[in-house]
Amino acid sequence: MQEAKNLNKEISIKKIDSQTVNIKIFNNNVLMAVVGEFNKNLTEIEKLTSTKLFFRGNSITAKGNKNSISNVSNSLMFLVNKFLVTNSIENNDIIYSIKHGVSDLEDKNKNNVRSIDQVIKTPRRSIIPRSKKQSDYLKALQNQDIIMSLGPAGTGKSYLAVSVAVTMLMEKKIQRVILSRPAVEAGERLGFLPGDMKEKVDPYLRPLYDALYDLFGYEKIQRKIETGEIEIAPLAFMRGRTLKNSFAILDEAQNATSTQIKMFLTRIGENSKLVVNGDPSQVDLINKNHSGLIKSKKILKDLKEIKIIEFDHKDVVRHPLVSKIIQAYQKNINDQN
Repeated sequence: MQEAKNLNKEISIKKIDSQTVNIKIFNNNVLMAVVGEFNKNLTEIEKLTSTKLFFRGNSITAKGNKNSISNVSNSLMFLVNKFLVTNSIENNDIIYSIKHGVSDLEDKNKNNVRSIDQVIKTPRRSIIPRSKKQSDYLKALQNQDIIMSLGPAGTGKSYLAVSVAVTMLMEKKIQRVILSRPAVEAGERLGFLPGDMKEKVDPYLRPLYDALYDLFGYEKIQRKIETGEIEIAPLAFMRGRTLKNSFAILDEAQNATSTQIKMFLTRIGENSKLVVNGDPSQVDLINKNHSGLIKSKKILKDLKEIKIIEFDHKDVVRHPLVSKIIQAYQKNINDQN
């Protein structure tokens, strides 16, 4: 991989003794991005690794125990590679670099090489997968016609699907993106909610809107909605349609029955992709046994044409505390059983 090979020209790591390592970053633009404004990235790395970092010129010296200085080295190497590939370093890259940094970026079996090699460039930011499962999911979104993803909040199920869908739309590989979701969370029927159909459904699709605006900007997305290139449709309104040249995403599918999921999947037409996302632990149906997500996974698991990705707490890319909360709730469920 080109980026990994170029790393040796950008960064050198020299072990001084068992508790000290010196890292030099030769390109000033890369150095400033890695260090951060007012050294904020180094301050965060210090806190996360329990080390002392000393920054002078193009040199960063880390002092701590053997594991902590190794973590710092891996973190800085990942951040340099991230900037070389995407020309940006974001706040959550710091946490990710500590959690998943590896010392040998030349090893093709390491997750970071695979992740950095996969980049979705949108007008607002560049997206890379942040776990092995996210890497597999991104490959599936680009190569499979039907994808199901199951897992907790914060694992990137919707965000990655939206980024691939709208990127394909911008590149004119498809003609339309369709966002759908069961409207059951508020316990109200659509007909009793105020406004036209878009106004009725919008509150239920807010997470997808947030992803769209974050990646592509408000004005660009609004124009696509007005022209019909991005369509918002409640799941119930998908019946009877055939989706051609489309990328359709069914979000919060844990609140759909297996019959509804079957109906959605059988809408697929020529040059189309369908994605079904859901979290089996967050069913909002009155009778949770009516949720069709797990049942559909079991029914479809032997179809090679359908890719099923199952995320867990290790794939959470939000605040690190989210992963701990998910683990705590899962432990409580296991203890009760």
